[in-house]
Amino acid sequence: MFDLDGVLVDSEPVWEEVRRAFVADHGGTWQPDTQSRLMGMSTAEWAAYLHELGVGLAPADIARGVVEQMAARYRHGVPLMPGAVEAVQRLSEQVTLGLASSSPRRLIDVVLDGAGLTRCFAATVSTEEVARGKPAPDGYLEAARRMGISPRGCVAVEDSSNGLRSAYAAGMRVIAVPHPRYPPAPDALALAWQVLPGLDALTPETLS
Repeated sequence: MFDLDGVLVDSEPVWEEVRRAFVADHGGTWQPDTQSRLMGMSTAEWAAYLHELGVGLAPADIARGVVEQMAARYRHGVPLMPGAVEAVQRLSEQVTLGLASSSPRRLIDVVLDGAGLTRCFAATVSTEEVARGKPAPDGYLEAARRMGISPRGCVAVEDSSNGLRSAYAAGMRVIAVPHPRYPPAPDALALAWQVLPGLDALTPETLS
């Protein structure tokens, strides 16, 4: 099971830039811990949180505006993490892959189509499609359900604190590939079964 943002796509800096500017442009105040709190939230959750920061729009309008700006940025090129395409293709030849992401469905599809990876995944889930975002396990549990497999038979690849907590809570073994700019909290990293320096180190042998 792959996460998307921060694992396959170097999107966290883009999300931060877009949402930080959106908050400033609409009367809100970005807090020192805002970015770390946002990582893993579902669309509805982060839109409601930005509204609480003082953005003078309804959460649905906040979500729509931010996602439109993200899609526009992606149309100019998807910022893939080093080794992302190769890692997915390498693993898909030997194991069944799923994806559980906090990104909206629209952006998941844009990224996977743009990278030519759609066919590599048996199931993809957006936390828009489940009751709760990360760190709740809902997205990972739903991906396993759609694939017809037990969560305890899955290995999840994650980067963020909330992502690691989510996959662990789902009962999956977790491989952490920490993002250098947004490293997970020590207590979250301690949940990882393995910690890898990058996707180049992720091989079928790593999973066994």
